[in-house]
Parts: sequence; C-alpha cells; structure tokens
Amino acid sequence: MEVINITTPLTTDMARQLQAGQLLLISGTIYTARDAAHKRLMGMLDRGEESPFPLKNQIVYYAGPTPPAPGAVVGSIGPTSGYRMDAFAPRLYKLGVTASMGKGGRSLEVVASLKQYGAVYLAAIGGLGALLSKHVTAVEMVAFEDLGTEAVRKLTVEKFPAIVAIDSKGVSVYERNSV
Repeated sequence: MEVINITTPLTTDMARQLQAGQLLLISGTIYTARDAAHKRLMGMLDRGEESPFPLKNQIVYYAGPTPPAPGAVVGSIGPTSGYRMDAFAPRLYKLGVTASMGKGGRSLEVVASLKQYGAVYLAAIGGLGALLSKHVTAVEMVAFEDLGTEAVRKLTVEKFPAIVAIDSKGVSVYERNSV
C-alpha cells in the first residue's frame, strides 16, 4: 500500500491528486465536528454568520474525543459514522472543506459533491481511538463547548493515519470492483 505524507492545509489541487485506497499520514491541523456541531454550524451559516473555524482547505474529522487521562493531550479519538453528516457535507465542500474523515460509506449525494468540488472522504479506522490519540499533539476548544465531546476542536496531529476512502473522482474503497 502506498503511503503519502501530507501536511495541512489540504488544497483542492492536493485533494484531486489523492486516489482511493491510498494510506495517508496527516500532519498539521484538523477540526473535529460531529452531528450536533454540524447542525449548529448550519444554523449559523443560514443566519449569515461566520463559521467559528476556517473551512477553506480544511479537514473535518467526525470524532468526539474523550477526556484525556492525566498527562495525556486527548483521550480516545475514534471516528464516528460518516453517513450521519451526509445532510451537511455537500454544503461544507461547497464552502471549501477539502476532506471529511469518519468511518463507513457515504450517500450518492455526498459522492457527487466530492466530485463537483474536488474533495475527498477519508476513513480513520474505527476501534483504534486510543491508538489514534497518540498522533494528536495539541487540542484547542474552538466552538460549542456546551456540546461536550461533540464540540468543535482544533487538533494538531502528527502522522495521523487515514485511508482515502472516496476520492474526488468518486472511486470508493467501499464499492466492489471500484479500486
């Protein structure tokens, strides 16, 4: 398996070069946001308010980290199912998000928007949240702290592993005979 080191921000040109099945080691900044944070963010955007975090060329990780153990930066930080954000993802890609990351397949609408906006869907491996946390070097609360684990956080990551699950051409590791 080909391993590609990428450093954020992830531009559209960079995202378009990625292919389904490639293993990425991500370094830089990614943002966490789950269902409740997405819903609140959409409300803000609907009212014409600014996003509390940059969207252009960013990776949004569908995760809600647990509290850290003493001396740790973050607790377990495994992915949640991407389909739960399918209603929100196309709008975020249109606004410049170049990758989302979770686990499991996505809707046809999401795949179409990946192709339209040159974005990718990344898969983090579920069940490895404690191991993934070792790749997080810093965590900063960004928005919606009242949502607890579902709040938006800025993560600084070092060689965070992910697989390109659906590329910007719509090729998916979840589809038989696709890769």
